Amino acid sequence: MKGQKGEQNKLLTGGDSLMAYETEDQETQYCFPDINSSCVKGRRSSNGYIIIYVFVSLLSAWTVFLNLLVIISISHFKKLHTPTNMIILSLAVNDLLVGVVMPVEAIRMTETCWYFGDTFCGLYLFFVSLLLAASLGNLLLIAVDRYVAVCHPLLYTQKITITKMLTSICLCWACFSTYCTTFVIDNRNFDTSHRTDVCYGECLVMISLSWLVIDLFMSFIFPCTLIILLYLRIFYVVHQQVKVINSLMKRGKCVTEGSVKRKSESKAALTLGIIVSVYLLCWIPYCICSLIVNSSTALNVIIWTVYANSGVNPLVYALFYPWFKKTGKLILTLNILQPASSVINIFTQNKL
Repeated sequence: MKGQKGEQNKLLTGGDSLMAYETEDQETQYCFPDINSSCVKGRRSSNGYIIIYVFVSLLSAWTVFLNLLVIISISHFKKLHTPTNMIILSLAVNDLLVGVVMPVEAIRMTETCWYFGDTFCGLYLFFVSLLLAASLGNLLLIAVDRYVAVCHPLLYTQKITITKMLTSICLCWACFSTYCTTFVIDNRNFDTSHRTDVCYGECLVMISLSWLVIDLFMSFIFPCTLIILLYLRIFYVVHQQVKVINSLMKRGKCVTEGSVKRKSESKAALTLGIIVSVYLLCWIPYCICSLIVNSSTALNVIIWTVYANSGVNPLVYALFYPWFKKTGKLILTLNILQPASSVINIFTQNKL
């Protein structure tokens, strides 16, 4: 009964456990007081709420704004319509959607109550799973694209076209959508059949051991291994190409246009390699801690480093891509509204 004193059962929220107790001098609060099976509502200090929501609001606005600049830049300026930039566009869309769901994730983790119903809970879990998985899929496509461009430059224009790249991106999103749908439905059914402490007002999924192993391998270990192997090969070839070009320049020999293009491709590979490295640095700690750490607070802090990665990628573009600085300025000053602005030559020196 709701009026009864004593210790309350452990409540699972935000993907982990949070203890909620009823003491003799403190009355228990429920997510839905009018429903007998309601979950217990957790308590936090007012300062804690303010800090969390201010941080998430700023991070969400930052992520959406910067990735929107990337999306407008690549979509509007025709000089940026390249196969590589199509993947960057897909990754920016992915990161923008992550920024949109950040406030909902903050509510789920902070309030310890889910007020939006079971149907929306299932859709939300699917959507978050898809975004996190698709981001790694985009990085794998980037690695394959750079591998062909650097290691097989003569075949690049034949094998990698905008049409083929867009097809690959659509297939990537479709495959991950199918996988995440199966993952969420199967584990939600497992959750319902194996839990006895289910209450109304929570949004979580209990993952079976078999799915935990499959998901860890398919969504992280396998793609990350491929990405690392591809980039090791890329960096080796880049190192050899740069040595040859520098040697020719020191001897005073003419550097061909092909050599300059290979050096440009090498620079692009290094820049995109930084994006991949930052992603792995954000994800690896979470994957390790989720297996060995039982503290919900620690895991909630670490998972936000994963979400913050979506706001870091545009900073990498700003630091290493001159075109992003120029297009960002044109967008913010509304110069893109001028006639024929889409055909402006935004490249000053280097070309991606």
